[in-house]
Amino acid sequence: MRKSTLDNSINSVLAIIMGGGQGTRLHPLTHNRSKPAVPLAAKCRIVDIPISNCINSGIRKMYVLTQFNSESLNRHISNAYRFDHFGDNFVHVLAAQQTPGHEEWYQGTADAVRQNMSYFLERPYKHYLILSGDQLYRMDFRRLLKQHLESRAELTIATTPVAREPARAFGLMQTDEQRRIVRFVEKPGSDDPLLDQLAMPPSLVAATGLDPGEERFQASMGIYLFNRAVLEEALANDSPDFGKHIIPGLIGERKVHSFIFDDYWEDIGTIASYYEANLECTKIVPKFNFFDSDNPIYTRARLLPASKINNAVIEEALLSDGCIITSATIRRSIIGVRSVIETGCEITDSIVIGSDYYEKVRIENGKEVSRPLLIGEGTRIHRAIIDKNVSIGRNVLIHPGDRINEDNRWCCIRDGIVVVPKGTVIPDDTVV
Repeated sequence: MRKSTLDNSINSVLAIIMGGGQGTRLHPLTHNRSKPAVPLAAKCRIVDIPISNCINSGIRKMYVLTQFNSESLNRHISNAYRFDHFGDNFVHVLAAQQTPGHEEWYQGTADAVRQNMSYFLERPYKHYLILSGDQLYRMDFRRLLKQHLESRAELTIATTPVAREPARAFGLMQTDEQRRIVRFVEKPGSDDPLLDQLAMPPSLVAATGLDPGEERFQASMGIYLFNRAVLEEALANDSPDFGKHIIPGLIGERKVHSFIFDDYWEDIGTIASYYEANLECTKIVPKFNFFDSDNPIYTRARLLPASKINNAVIEEALLSDGCIITSATIRRSIIGVRSVIETGCEITDSIVIGSDYYEKVRIENGKEVSRPLLIGEGTRIHRAIIDKNVSIGRNVLIHPGDRINEDNRWCCIRDGIVVVPKGTVIPDDTVV
C-alpha cells in the first residue's frame, strides 16, 4: 500500500478510548479519580498511553468515554492535549449523561459506544478504533490499519500471543492461515478440550518472530478496528459488551481478522498489575521504554523545578520533577512530582505518587494552618503505593508483612501491597 494512501486512510480514523467503569480492582487509587486518570511511571497518567499511541500513529481525533470520577481526567486532558486552534484535531472526554432514549449508566463497552454514536457519526469517519484505557503498550496503529485495508477486513481485532497458562484469563481467537478469525472462546479453562484446537498454527507463530515449536494462543487485547457500517450494524441491538456479546456474533457473519501484536503489552487494571508494571520501569533495561524519542509518551507539562538531591543513595529508581530528597535511601522505587523525603528515610519496592502542592492549607478555629506534605525523618516504606497528597510523620513504618488483603485506619492492603489512600495523614511513630 502506498504511503500517501495510508496517510489519507489514517485521517479517516476516529479513536474511542474506553475509560472503564468504577475501577473497583484499582481501589482505593480510583476512589477520587477515574481509572484512566491514575498516575503512571512518576509523571504520566494511564490515559497518556493510548492517546500517545494515537498521536504517534497520526490519529488526532479522539474521544475518551468515562462515567465515574471524570473531573480529574477532564482537567488532565484539557491541560495536556491542546492542538492547533485552526485545525480539527481534538481529544474530548465524553462522560455518561442522560439523553433521549438513554437514561442509564453505561452497561458495558458496547453500550458506552452505542450511547454516544450520535457524536461519532457527525463526521464522515470511515473507521473506528476502539481502545482500552488501562493498558501499557506501544503500538503503531498504521500497521493495524494497513493490514485491515489489505485484507479487506470489516473488523480487525488486535491479539497478543500467550502461553497456555495465562491464556485462561483471556478471550481467545482461532484463526486460519490468512489470520481470519473463525472462532472465539471466552476464558477457557486450562483443561478445556477446546483449548488445544485454539493453538496458533506453527507458521503463524513463526511469522510473529517466535519459535515455531512454542505453543501460543491468540489473546484478545480489547483493541478493535471497525468499518463504519459494520459498527453501526453491530450496535443496532441492546447487547452491552464487545468481548462477550458483539464480537462472537460477528465471527462467521462478517470478515473478522486478527492483527498479531508481539511486543510488550500489560493490562494494568488491578493493584498487583499496576504495581508490577510501574516497578518494571525502574529496571536498567525495562520492557517498556519511556525514553523512545521517536515515539514519546505525551503528558501534561507542569513547569516544575528540577529535583534536588542532597546526599542520597538511589538505585533503580524513577524521579519526577520538583522533588527534594535529603540523605535518604531509595531502591527500586518510583518517586512522583513534588515529593519531599527527609533525612534517614528508606523507600524500597514502592511507588510514591507525589503531591499537587508542597503544603496543604486548612482552616482551624478560623485561622489558616499549613501542613507540609512530606515523608518525615526516619520513615521506612516497603512494598507500598503512597497516593497523592499524603503526609507521613517521623519514624513511621509502612510494610505489608505477611498480610495479603486487609483494610485499616491508614491503608488498604491488596495482594500483599500496602496502598495509602489520597490525602491520608499518618502521625509520627505509626506502624501501618
